Amino acid sequence: MPRVYRPDLGVLRPCNPTVACGLVAGEVGRRASSSSERTTWRKPEVGWMKLNFDGSRNDATGAASIGGAYRDHEGAFVAGYAERMIVGASSFTAELAALRRGLELAARYGWRCVWAEGDSRAVVDVVHGRAGVRSEEDRRQCGEIAALLPALDGVAVSHLCRDENKVAHGFAKLGHKARRRRVWHAVPPSEVLVFLQRDADRG
Repeated sequence: MPRVYRPDLGVLRPCNPTVACGLVAGEVGRRASSSSERTTWRKPEVGWMKLNFDGSRNDATGAASIGGAYRDHEGAFVAGYAERMIVGASSFTAELAALRRGLELAARYGWRCVWAEGDSRAVVDVVHGRAGVRSEEDRRQCGEIAALLPALDGVAVSHLCRDENKVAHGFAKLGHKARRRRVWHAVPPSEVLVFLQRDADRG
């Protein structure tokens, strides 16, 4: 049986976006509070960016893809991304990769406080240190996530039910069709507009 690897993700711990903003790396972990599952999408606090991420896998073909979206404290769309993964990647690996790619964009664009939310409870448990990973690829994804954290002041990660993660799921579906990495700025693709509006109205 493969050895279970529990990644040490440092400051990536469950934290409350209403109190954690402005904490420097290293303080987030010490002042972290428990994160509960959300059943409806919520806007982030002022100063935070909300990342919703998702991985998708077609069991018939073995093809996997990732996607995600960033929104600001008013619920306005800021950016979205989608891309294909190598054939054979598991849905869990795709979820980890979707989170990693989202944090890459935050580091690139200078978004210092990120509230990341996904519908994979297993990924949230790994991030919070409640579970480990076995495959080499999953270990690599965790290592890349950890390497991104020094570029960010605060990261909160929480679980959201699948029905409320439609925007990220829409981007992940677009990833199956993408021939290369795609990033949308300010203007989202038409496939996710209805779900963006739904979240903005209720968030």
